[in-house]
Amino acid sequence: MLKTTDLLDLDKTLAKPLLEKTEYPWEALGGISDFILALGPTLPADEYEKRGEDVWIARDVTVFPTAYIKGPCIIGHRTEVRQCAFIRGSALIGDGCVIGNSTEVKNAVIFDSVQVPHFNYVGDSVLGYHSHMGAGAVTSNVKSDRSLVVVKNGAEKLETGRKKFGAILGDHAEVGCNSVLNPGTVLGRRVSVYPTSCVRGVVPEDCIYKDAEHIVKRV
Repeated sequence: MLKTTDLLDLDKTLAKPLLEKTEYPWEALGGISDFILALGPTLPADEYEKRGEDVWIARDVTVFPTAYIKGPCIIGHRTEVRQCAFIRGSALIGDGCVIGNSTEVKNAVIFDSVQVPHFNYVGDSVLGYHSHMGAGAVTSNVKSDRSLVVVKNGAEKLETGRKKFGAILGDHAEVGCNSVLNPGTVLGRRVSVYPTSCVRGVVPEDCIYKDAEHIVKRV
């Protein structure tokens, strides 16, 4: 259930060629920047406008004047980048997304139809198709002791080899307001996380995360 194709519909992102080479989706995090730099110049000029250095934005995107966007970055069709959004680079953002008020994004793949609309932080993460982060929800991408991130799935431990790794959200995952996804968190498809949760490890698909002791199957 942790494999890339178990969690994500790769037809819902321009990053498909990057992700389909991986066994686990976090293996793509080190290649996002180079992938964008290679893909950007090939995008059709009638659909994407190059704005600044290594930034390609679809012509039907709405970017509010107070947003900041640093390359390398690609932003897909009909996405909104709202007031004071801070896109720090190495961000591939899909079609029909919302990057909202004071939301910060860096080194991330954000699939189509994802919403991170209010005061979110998304760093070193992959957000699957139609996933959503409630207001104030964040991905914590560095451990307090700065050691390498390990994905813990019950008794199983998967070494990622990465110092910075936030979270993987499977397709249609929902994260409640003011929740923290600790480094190496993986949410399966259609997982719902209660507001103000502190989540670590793997939450299986079709589950509701109430707290660490109460993860229940959706009925």
